[in-house]
Amino acid sequence: MAYNIYICGIGGQGIIKTSIVIGQTALKEDLNVVMSEIHGMSQRGGVVSTELKIGEDESPIIQDGAADLILAFEPVEAIRCLEKTNKDTTVVVNTSIVLPSTINQQDVDYPDVEDILSELKGKVKDVFSMDANQIALNAGHPLSMNMAMLGGVTAVDDFPLEKDDIIETMKENLPPKSIDINLEAFNQGYNSCKK
Repeated sequence: MAYNIYICGIGGQGIIKTSIVIGQTALKEDLNVVMSEIHGMSQRGGVVSTELKIGEDESPIIQDGAADLILAFEPVEAIRCLEKTNKDTTVVVNTSIVLPSTINQQDVDYPDVEDILSELKGKVKDVFSMDANQIALNAGHPLSMNMAMLGGVTAVDDFPLEKDDIIETMKENLPPKSIDINLEAFNQGYNSCKK
């Protein structure tokens, strides 16, 4: 049985780095992990998603209705991947809006974030929301937003990886001069989602 994590957002938000930290931590804990290729446009502004399965599974692709955890770096992206969820799914969502290039080029109104959160809450077990962009700024650098989101998922009750191991993997994968800021963002994200 695998723990299925679907990560979605916009290119440039650090989704791939977050996936790498989760995957390497799983390996460090002697857990099997498979990760998908990046779907969508990984350049800044394009829609991106990655899929990870921790546990006994050989295919990285998460079937519709089979995600245990959605990590949405952007609110509309959380709605876009609702087909992956079920009534037992947990969603951690960044409430800070980033317009993907596909919407930015159209005359479309962005939905109200509170409406997005209400829709999510009606379809899944738990929704944790945070302004990860503001957390990153508070921590000292906007690029630490992904580590704030990683901190948030680490606080989820059934998340299968140990917090200390995640932090160790972060230190191995991030530039040394950015560690303090990223750890601050991680801890603020963790505290914002801890029940």
